[in-house]
Amino acid sequence: MTIKATLNYSPNFTSKKRKSNQIKFIIFHYTGMKKETEAINRLTSIQSEVSCHYLIKNSGEIIKLVPDLYVAWHAGKSSWRSFKSLNQSSIGIEITNPGHEFSYKKFSKKQILSLLKLSKFLIKKYKISNNNILGHSDVAPERKKDPGEKFPWKYLSKNQIGLWHTLKENELIKNRRSKISKIEKKFFFNNIFKIGYLKKTAKDLNKDRYLRDITKTFQRRFRQELVNGEIDRECLIISKNLLKIYN
Repeated sequence: MTIKATLNYSPNFTSKKRKSNQIKFIIFHYTGMKKETEAINRLTSIQSEVSCHYLIKNSGEIIKLVPDLYVAWHAGKSSWRSFKSLNQSSIGIEITNPGHEFSYKKFSKKQILSLLKLSKFLIKKYKISNNNILGHSDVAPERKKDPGEKFPWKYLSKNQIGLWHTLKENELIKNRRSKISKIEKKFFFNNIFKIGYLKKTAKDLNKDRYLRDITKTFQRRFRQELVNGEIDRECLIISKNLLKIYN
């Protein structure tokens, strides 16, 4: 299996080559810029000091910017489970989308089709675990929102890309906005920390703010219908279900 991709190399990568068995993660991003051309210019400009391995355009066309065995600069300060600085161990895929700052929209069918093909190719080639298919916000919750609540995580999981809970819709809806105790909220955080989210708060952040940020990150990934930073019973039961799946 091969992937058809247009080459448009970025200068923004680490020159030392890595081994294929060091690639353990795929991290999805949106470009977060008004125009696709602006995003491509930024990812290929030496001044920006950012890049990714692949960009999926609105048309579904795949652009290859950095070869897989080189470290692209896409995740920044990041962590998941015991891994830090995930640039070193990941492949970054950007998808054209204006993002939350510029009228965030649904990803196109052509984009999702290309994403499916590319992700399956990379998962097979580098033997990447579904536990390690992540969004930028998962690994940097205090800084990032992408790929956001309109990203089709549930659909991707049905196609063996990433993980999703196994709970039924009616069970979720009846528990939405249902209040829980402080002890149950602690259980929620313990669950998501065990899944992989960073437990230690950043020194420059207020703890309550960080916990709210990480709750929103969890919701954007696993409870996309309501992203409010409030932990309800729906969030709790999803976290319990996911803990069984991830471990």
